[in-house]
Amino acid sequence: MRHALRASPLLLLLFWLGACRSLAPQPAMSWPERRAALQAVERYSFSAQLAVATASEGFSATLRWQQEGVTSELLLRAPLGVGGARVSFDGTALHLIGADGTRSDGEAAHEQLVKILGFEPPLTSLRYWLLGVPDPSATAIESLDAAAHLAQLQQGEWQVDYGEYGLSGGRWLPRQLSLHRGALRMKLHIAQWRFG
Repeated sequence: MRHALRASPLLLLLFWLGACRSLAPQPAMSWPERRAALQAVERYSFSAQLAVATASEGFSATLRWQQEGVTSELLLRAPLGVGGARVSFDGTALHLIGADGTRSDGEAAHEQLVKILGFEPPLTSLRYWLLGVPDPSATAIESLDAAAHLAQLQQGEWQVDYGEYGLSGGRWLPRQLSLHRGALRMKLHIAQWRFG
């Protein structure tokens, strides 16, 4: 009887340790798993502050981005000197409505967008870079931070540096990122992510 009483605390301790182990948080996804999951995201939107500096000029603007499958919808609002635009890009066709309501398509839309921004943005890849992952259609050089988030990305002629991350919709996503190509610098401060 005494052996049974002495064993009880030991059994309780073993049971308690087993329960604690089963309640321990599951390990976070590895970078390859998280990268694949984010590259598969097809619907998201956000609002952001955008700052652009080229070799000869610079401007700031507000940006609203909505992604629906392959289609990116951008609403850019900038000071009068730059104007604004509503842009739609489905990976192939580009459509633009200027601040004055004028609509342009195809090559004319590309020319108008370059005129507004001062450069041609990498729209095809940008939908992925914004989520903190490389464009899966091209090779990339990735550098991770201590939390296994993308800290720097080099893809094509562009370098993307990631600053602060935040938790949104159960995902760790960039709050700040900078894009560089030659003398061009583009910075984004993302205020709010939405999914679905």
